[in-house]
Amino acid sequence: MFKASLRRNLNSSRHEGDPGDDPEFKLPKRSSLAIVIAANLMFQLSFYAVVPTSNQYAEYLGGSSTFSGIVIGIPTLFSGLALIPMARLDKGTYKVPLHIACAAGILGHLLYACAYRARFLYLILIGRCINGVAFTFFMYCKRYCADSRIVGIRRRTTLASWQVICQGLGMSLGPFMGGLLYKVGFKNSMFNGYTSLGWVMACMFAVFWVCVTLWFEDVPQETGTVELRSLGPGDPTPSPPAEEKHFDSSEVPVLPPSAVSTRPPSPVSEPLSVQLYRITSAQWGVIICMCWFAMTCFFILGSWESNLPVYGAILPDLHWSPFASGNFIAIGGLACFPFLLANLLFARRIQDRKLLVFGSSLGTVGLFIFLALIRSNAVSYASLFVCWWAVALGFNLATTVTMSLASKQLPPEWNPRISMAIPYSIYLGRMTGAVWGGSGVRVGMLNFIGLDIGLVGIGVVLFASLWRDLKAKTG
Repeated sequence: MFKASLRRNLNSSRHEGDPGDDPEFKLPKRSSLAIVIAANLMFQLSFYAVVPTSNQYAEYLGGSSTFSGIVIGIPTLFSGLALIPMARLDKGTYKVPLHIACAAGILGHLLYACAYRARFLYLILIGRCINGVAFTFFMYCKRYCADSRIVGIRRRTTLASWQVICQGLGMSLGPFMGGLLYKVGFKNSMFNGYTSLGWVMACMFAVFWVCVTLWFEDVPQETGTVELRSLGPGDPTPSPPAEEKHFDSSEVPVLPPSAVSTRPPSPVSEPLSVQLYRITSAQWGVIICMCWFAMTCFFILGSWESNLPVYGAILPDLHWSPFASGNFIAIGGLACFPFLLANLLFARRIQDRKLLVFGSSLGTVGLFIFLALIRSNAVSYASLFVCWWAVALGFNLATTVTMSLASKQLPPEWNPRISMAIPYSIYLGRMTGAVWGGSGVRVGMLNFIGLDIGLVGIGVVLFASLWRDLKAKTG
């Protein structure tokens, strides 16, 4: 069924360059799209694989549970910092950032593995910081799947669903792989339960880098192509270059509406102040709402991922080892997989705003159940599993629409800006959530879960006030 759904989604549209394609359903080249989706899975594995062992690894080197949360979340801080020069370097393309991400992934994992032999606590932190440069490609994955040059408006939520599937697999297979490699043991000071993950991930990134070099085909650099691509078959032919030299760009704001709608100005030539003026208050509301939900969803997911190994280790009925906590996280994630796959099939027919409501509601139910269990001191393996499943599935589903919905509501020239705003929100949520989860036992589990619920509550207020403005095309 998984392969059949992939064929149906990819065969529904030919290559973007075919003149007979409906622009609303266009897709990029299959090999390049597969590389981007696989890259999302690779970086998700890299991010989550350290979760089961980071606490004990940090304690072995002299750190604490809070430090382990920093180890998990710190890459996103450096991702945000690295995005600034990376955005200047990419020039609207993807190949250079992808090569840099692969190199940073290899180097970061090698340093993470060498910290055991060096007996240097901060080397694992340095390695994770370098991995943060690799995680900048999370932004490019989202931008690629919402890029108006290669993806039609009715394919963006579908491709976002593929990203969420990889996100769910990364949250499941990453901790499982980390816990399984922990079982290697500690007879070898180079390849053992703490370091084996770094060596294995470095080799995986090396192989993936070769695949990128062989099969990834980049999009052309932006040289006014947005204006040409926005013209439909019945639109008037643009003026020749000789006539365009006499056009005064200062007249753009006073063009009649018909002229603006048939020939939108190029983002290269139009001043930023004019672009900002064109964004309505409703569109600003959509941007704020989507950024908030992107931050909230990844804050909650990150906090639970980093908290479960610590919390499970202190419960008398559990006493989890890194291997046991990795298995628990993985089983919960795998239980979500059939529903994430179903989301891929139904995403083309369900409005984005309704999917956001459903996912957030399901995740919030899991939060309230866990709150009641903590207050009654009745947490067990089965009840904790139900809560984790609801939280993981619900907030993963909610992340499907943050980028796609915003891209549908905004002009195409705003895609680079919204593709920066959403990932920055995600990075903020990942980083602060991981630190909060590592500190959850210390600050008190009631406070831990209360903050999660409070963040969702603010999102509900935003969502309810913008319900009509969040309506967009399906698909």
